[in-house]
Amino acid sequence: MLIGVGTLTNVLTVLVGSGLGLLIGHRLPERVRTTVTAALGLVTLLLAGQAAVAVDDPALRDAVGSQAPLLIVLGSLAIGGILGSLMRLEDRVGDLGGWLRRRLGALRVTGGTGDDRFVTGFVTASLVFCVGPLTILGSINEGLGRGADQLLVKSVLDGFASLAFAASLGVGVMASALSVGVVQGSLTLVGLLLGDVLPDAHLAAITSVGGLILVGVALRLLDLARFAVADLLPALLVAPLLVSVVTMA
Repeated sequence: MLIGVGTLTNVLTVLVGSGLGLLIGHRLPERVRTTVTAALGLVTLLLAGQAAVAVDDPALRDAVGSQAPLLIVLGSLAIGGILGSLMRLEDRVGDLGGWLRRRLGALRVTGGTGDDRFVTGFVTASLVFCVGPLTILGSINEGLGRGADQLLVKSVLDGFASLAFAASLGVGVMASALSVGVVQGSLTLVGLLLGDVLPDAHLAAITSVGGLILVGVALRLLDLARFAVADLLPALLVAPLLVSVVTMA
């Protein structure tokens, strides 16, 4: 599968979903949306499991030994979670959304052009579609050449979300497809560059840690647990560092 297909699909589902939302409004029953979200949660859990087993990747075991991979994953999540919690990443994401909403919402007041409802729809949808573990993990993994499965699941989620958002917030939601393309495209490029620099052992550690973070996303979708998943994102940076430390020891 060509790199970039996941992001392109995501952009298209946002356009189609928001278009349908403008046409049919609230006619999609809540029960249908809940069932589809649960199904996507189960698929996300499957993807998480497939990624997490990279802890047994031969390249990682050969580099750090047979016992170290599990400790590296554990240490990455623990250290990354501590760093993320101290930085309050989950809260900062929410604060960023509030700041953008206030700043862009003030355009009309300060003499700018544009409809308040359009701006609200654009900002709200952009934040929901572009900020989150699945966005970062999926885009980077696609860039690393590990497939677009995670972004394809996200595409379906965003399609239904854009339908619901557009029904209440209007055409500004459709414009958020531009944000999706820019943000995810940039992250995919980062993954593509990393793939040319990081050894296979480091990539396996990142993949395994990312899989466990995806479990948190799946639990949210299944409404089984709600915790600050974004606080764990620094673990993706800690994992290759720990691999380097172990290999140099």
